[in-house]
Amino acid sequence: MEKETFDWQNLSFNYVKTDYNVRCYYRNGSWGEVEVSSSEMIPIHMAATSLHYGQEAFEGLKAYRGKDGKVRIFRIEANASRLQSTSDATLMPQMPTETFREMVIKVVRLNERFIPPYESGASLYIRPLLIGTGAQVGVHPANEYLFLIFVTPVGPYFKGGFATNPYVVIRKYDRSAPLGMGMYKVGGNYAASLRANQMAHDMGYPCEFYLDAKEKKYIDECGAANFFGIKNNTYVTPLSTSILPSITNDSLQRVAADMGLKVERRQIPIEELTTFEEAGACGTAAVIAPIERIDDIELGVSYVIAKDGKPGPVCKKLYDTLRAIQYGDLADPYGWVTVLED
Repeated sequence: MEKETFDWQNLSFNYVKTDYNVRCYYRNGSWGEVEVSSSEMIPIHMAATSLHYGQEAFEGLKAYRGKDGKVRIFRIEANASRLQSTSDATLMPQMPTETFREMVIKVVRLNERFIPPYESGASLYIRPLLIGTGAQVGVHPANEYLFLIFVTPVGPYFKGGFATNPYVVIRKYDRSAPLGMGMYKVGGNYAASLRANQMAHDMGYPCEFYLDAKEKKYIDECGAANFFGIKNNTYVTPLSTSILPSITNDSLQRVAADMGLKVERRQIPIEELTTFEEAGACGTAAVIAPIERIDDIELGVSYVIAKDGKPGPVCKKLYDTLRAIQYGDLADPYGWVTVLED
């Protein structure tokens, strides 16, 4: 098929219809064969557990087209492992890593004409989804499941791309709780963030900022992204049972260590924001979104981090290094990238 043509430079982070998705059903205690579909619809029982009891999980990863024209997919196995962890937590069957990998590669190849060109600022977003499809009226796990993967070309998560943004502390709502589902990528955590996110938008902020649900003393997350701060040649990120273990954050910690930075995972009191030289939100969608300031309106405090309003040098180097690995501009010493050969 001919390559799709878009205004790649102005592509938003939104859903765009592509040609195919891939699916696999779990019935009678085992996974079936991988299927290819051109339909965007899912036939589902009205009593499916995913609809009533939130028995579902999803992942997010990306494919990139390099300068050499080759397509690279970032950290397939890490996403498979995180989905397996979420499956255990929600009593859903694990999708084997080998099948997960096969389906990711297949859906990317089938939709290769939608992979944005090198240096366009866009990429192919890959969304695996696992849902309970079996009917239950009582609160029990389903006996049937559907695993599917669709893809869509996306631009930068924030309109300004790699630029600083302000955040606002929301104390009225929690995204997740300690020992709850915050460590797992389930839709309920995102549903719990919608009201706080809307509050932030209504106040003119692109995103909300969460403190720990128990004491409201420690940094948890930047919306749906992990937080990290830079000071004294150290990369500091929260250690918490209520935040998602970000694959991007894990990658950045590895890169930071190899850049000579010390890496610390620990509780971070909100007052410590005054000591950070740089800070950022990190995740698959934005990679790094540098933080300009964090406003705690309720307490009348503003923690200004990027005093000149620009991304700091460490954030820039981390961002450039990880992106270069994803696009194949730098060697991948970690074995993170899957290169699709012609």
